[in-house]
Amino acid sequence: MNAYDVGLLVLRLCLGLTMAAHGYNKIAAPGGLAGTASWFDGMGMKPGRWHARIAAGSEIGFGLALALGLLTPVAAAGFVALMLVAGWTVHRGNGFFIVRNGWEYNLVLAVAAVAVAMVGAGRFSIDRLLFGPSGFDGWPGLLVAAGAGLVAGIGQLMLFYRPPAPVES
Repeated sequence: MNAYDVGLLVLRLCLGLTMAAHGYNKIAAPGGLAGTASWFDGMGMKPGRWHARIAAGSEIGFGLALALGLLTPVAAAGFVALMLVAGWTVHRGNGFFIVRNGWEYNLVLAVAAVAVAMVGAGRFSIDRLLFGPSGFDGWPGLLVAAGAGLVAGIGQLMLFYRPPAPVES
């Protein structure tokens, strides 16, 4: 056992369980999935009910996959797509810093997930069991995580994001 692999495990668990909890919150918070669906509709992600379910399921699924080190670059691509959509639809108008509801947090989650995909999930991962020590990391991990994540996030925004018209004063 070495510090590198334990460090990767700690990072994966933190990132993955944070994302999974975020998805679970969309279901379990006051208002539940119906409230989340209404929120999605209000921000312009139509249909809100469908997006609430997809977002909650994706956050839980990709979060748990990253925590387990299961198909890590694919899980990281999910992080990139989710955080790109969240950053664009909810946070971009608020600047960078999270204290003003900016996109700082979204960036950190996405970049950290991509970094894990690049270095690999480590010794204590399902990827290690499936693919061996060389795994599915390095440049291919970067290309899958960042490339597929950006394509998925941009595609979702292009297909579904219809922001409400600005209110005239």
